[in-house]
Amino acid sequence: QVHVVETGGGSVQAGDSLRLSCAVSGLPQNAFGMGWFRQAPGKEREFVAAISWTGEYTDYADSVKGRFFIARANARNTMDLQMNSLKHEDTAIYLCAVDSTYVTGGVRHLRYDYWGQGTQVTVSA
Repeated sequence: QVHVVETGGGSVQAGDSLRLSCAVSGLPQNAFGMGWFRQAPGKEREFVAAISWTGEYTDYADSVKGRFFIARANARNTMDLQMNSLKHEDTAIYLCAVDSTYVTGGVRHLRYDYWGQGTQVTVSA
């Protein structure tokens, strides 16, 4: 059984930083793509960032470019999202997603088939 678990959410002030982590277990293969999405109250889920198995390829939403940074941790089945210069509009539930079919190449069109439950990020203005 595949498990996707996010940690690191919390409440911060605008301008602060926060780091989210995502750990995946139970996948039989050694390579997969990973990404972050977020969903604010009353809004649709939106893409935040994605990263390839080796970390060579990354992709970001325009709204977070230059502020958020995605990276695979030392263990390839984990991923971090470093969020800097947080804004009130970054407030949302952040979800980690996995594309278990990914092999190599760009990560703009990953097909995510496993999702975590999400972690709340609240940024006070």
